[in-house]
Amino acid sequence: MSQSYEFYCARAEAARKAADAATLDNVRDRELRAAKSWADLAEHARGVAEARIKTEREKREAREALAAAEA
Repeated sequence: MSQSYEFYCARAEAARKAADAATLDNVRDRELRAAKSWADLAEHARGVAEARIKTEREKREAREALAAAEA
C-alpha cells in the first residue's frame, strides 16, 4: 500500500513542530532529520503519482488512436 503525498507532508510538518518544541539538541536534530526524510518521501510520492497520471493518459491516447484507426 503506497502512502499519499498529503500523508508524508503531514508527517514532515509534525516532525518540524516536534523539533520546534524540543528542548534537547539531540531531540531537535533527530526531528529535523525525520522532517527532511518525510519531505523527501512526499516529493517521491508526488513524482510517482505524476508519472502514473502521465502513463494512464498516454495509454488512453494510444487506445483512442487505435480505435480511430480501426473505424
